[in-house]
Amino acid sequence: MSVIKSNHYNILINEDIAVLKSSIEQLNPTKVFILVDENSKKHCLPYIEEKLKLNFTAIQVPAGEKYKNLQTCSGIWQALVSNQADRNCLLINLGGGVIGDMGGFAASCFMRGVRFIQLPTTLLSQVDASAGGKVGIDFLDYKNMIGAFSNPELVWINTDFLSTLPFREIKSGFAEVIKHALIKSEEYWKKITSAPGNLSLDNWHDIIQQSVHIKNEITRQDPYEKGIRKILNFGHTIGHAIESFYLKTDKRLLHGESVAIGMICEAHLSYQCSLINDAQLKEVSLFIHKIFPIRKNLVNNFDDIYELMKKDKKNFDQKISFSLLNGIGDCSFNHFCNRDAIMKSFAYYENSFN
Repeated sequence: MSVIKSNHYNILINEDIAVLKSSIEQLNPTKVFILVDENSKKHCLPYIEEKLKLNFTAIQVPAGEKYKNLQTCSGIWQALVSNQADRNCLLINLGGGVIGDMGGFAASCFMRGVRFIQLPTTLLSQVDASAGGKVGIDFLDYKNMIGAFSNPELVWINTDFLSTLPFREIKSGFAEVIKHALIKSEEYWKKITSAPGNLSLDNWHDIIQQSVHIKNEITRQDPYEKGIRKILNFGHTIGHAIESFYLKTDKRLLHGESVAIGMICEAHLSYQCSLINDAQLKEVSLFIHKIFPIRKNLVNNFDDIYELMKKDKKNFDQKISFSLLNGIGDCSFNHFCNRDAIMKSFAYYENSFN
């Protein structure tokens, strides 16, 4: 059991559900709503319903990144209005990163802001998405284009929920674990690379605790992403563009799968900028490649992916912005790379592991 204190809320890892129930009772909401998709409704809501023993109204939305949009938010708001929600209600977001991002955003806008609690149920949301106070939705095929900084009342993480996930979802979440190690802790990197491919761990507590600690320390220093928090975007400038591109096809990639590609490409950009050496590039790339098989045809679709990168919200003065590695466990931000360098990183990704 662990309690990690953020600036305005606590992150509880494997704390007794009685603590969650007590926290909700202290908030004294007029009504409680629980946002779910079909997966969290089936696998997680019965546990919450049995253990919390609270009166609540469930709001169900479709599962998947393609539904993380304004239309789905409108449905959430309509459900709140239909059920006489007021400014003292509470929205509990029970699900993965999409539910947490979209539910937090819906709560932050409804009646200019109602309280919400994050109950992340996937590895991705437990190690990364639920902490930091970022909420948002996709817009016009651009990832997280509309959003806000809005803190939950509480984040309650139960690693038992991970047993409900397909292995592909576990791997996707592990990409963010890799990112945390690469940007902040060489010791953590050595820990996760000491048993490559061992993702069927019985106890995820230590991994989740260390990742959440890293993210929390960064976001506490820079809650609104004006400086150091930008290093959390390592792998995401390219990764988000790839994820957005595949959302429009029948070959959908999960967030972590896209970020894994982005991390290899952006490690190569770090190498091109002489920030890391050849040995470090190979170490990073080979480890990621062991877990995430190479996806072909990215070079063939480079123009479309590059156009999506040009719309990234982190860009400055029409220049594409990256956070790049200075070494394993060290990262810096506000690096601007041109089209040719980015294209070279894609070619490296596709051709270096044959």
